Amino acid sequence: MSTEPRKDAISWDECFMRIAHVISDRSKDPSTQAGALIADQNNIVVGLGYNGFPRSTNDNAFTWDREGSKLSETKYAYVCHAEENAIYNSNKQPHGCKLYTTLFPCNECAKTIVQNGITEIIYESDKYHDDDIWVASRKILDAAGVTQRQIISEANKK
Repeated sequence: MSTEPRKDAISWDECFMRIAHVISDRSKDPSTQAGALIADQNNIVVGLGYNGFPRSTNDNAFTWDREGSKLSETKYAYVCHAEENAIYNSNKQPHGCKLYTTLFPCNECAKTIVQNGITEIIYESDKYHDDDIWVASRKILDAAGVTQRQIISEANKK
């Protein structure tokens, strides 16, 4: 029997980003599947979320389209983002927690993140980096002192 611990255990960052990807698979959005996880200072998961329509609405109640009139022809006025849902689904106030997300949060999610006292965001994709709402998001997060760092999950490098 070995007295040495296993050397190839994954880090908390890797573990939580993998879980964020797994929960993103619950999204019914045909174009973007996002997932988020909130963990406290002791690395205990306190919330999970994925992007989708509000609870108790039929999956066919609104369109999943990306192009057209925002109100009547696209999903954007109706979808709850993964970060929002992780906060809504938290089993305790996420103040002082960190948020793992597969996609860098938009400005609306940034406001929700700041208002709930989340202090760190660990994200994987930043594919919309230069779009206005993501520029605004970084301004909000920076002004509130929320740390942001990017990691690419080892599972996604393969």
